[in-house]
Amino acid sequence: MTKPNPKIEAFKAAFPYSLPVMVGYVVLGIAFGIILTGKGFSWWLAPVMGLLIYAGSMQFVAVDLLSAVFNPFQIIIMTLTVNARHLFYGISMLDKFRSMGTKKPYMIFSLTDETYSLLCSAVPPKQADENWFYFFISLLDQIYWITGCTIGAIGGSFLHYDTTGIDFAMTALFIVIMVEQWESTSNHLPVITGIIVSIMNLILFGPKNFIIPSMVVIFLALVLFPKKFKSEISS
Repeated sequence: MTKPNPKIEAFKAAFPYSLPVMVGYVVLGIAFGIILTGKGFSWWLAPVMGLLIYAGSMQFVAVDLLSAVFNPFQIIIMTLTVNARHLFYGISMLDKFRSMGTKKPYMIFSLTDETYSLLCSAVPPKQADENWFYFFISLLDQIYWITGCTIGAIGGSFLHYDTTGIDFAMTALFIVIMVEQWESTSNHLPVITGIIVSIMNLILFGPKNFIIPSMVVIFLALVLFPKKFKSEISS
C-alpha cells in the first residue's frame, strides 16, 4: 500500500477549510475590482494589488487615497490605523510559525483576517504535514482574493455599476468572522473585550479617532493577561 504524501494530504485537507473564505473573498474581490475601475484605474492594477498588497480593507481605502492628492504622511497613518490589528495576529502566531522555515515570510505576509481565523481553528489530520497544511490555507485564500479582484476589475472595465454601499461588504465580513470565532471557541473573553473596549473608546474619542486607542488597550490586555485570552476550540 502506497504511503500517503504529507504535502498532498495537507492540500487535500486545507482545501475544504478554505471554501468559506473562497466564497467571501471572490465576492469581496469582485466588489474591490468594480470600485477600483469605477474610479478610472486600469483593470490590471487590481490583481497586482491583490498579489503585492493583499490587504482587503486597506485596498478599499487605497482606492480613495490614490484618487486624492498625494500625501505620504496621511497614507502612512491611515495604513497603520487600518492594519494595526495585525500586530495582535502576529503575536498570537509566534509559536505556530516558529517551525515554518522558508515558508515563514509568506505566512507572515498572508496573515489576513480570514486566514488568521482559519489558522486558529483548523486542525490538520494526522497524515498531513502541519506546516504545509497551514501554508496551503494561506495560499488558497490569496488565490481566491486575486481571482475575485481580477474578475471584478475586468467586469467593471466593460460594465458600469452603481457602487454605492458596496464597500460595506468588508464590514459585513468582519462581523461574520467575529460570530464564527465566538461559535468555534470556548473562551469568549477576546470578543467581549474587543467590543467593550471599542465602545468605550468610541464614546471617549469619537468615530474618527477611536481605533488606535482601542488597539493600544487591547494590546496591553493581551500582553498583561495572555493566558486569559488564550482560545480553545470548542467541541
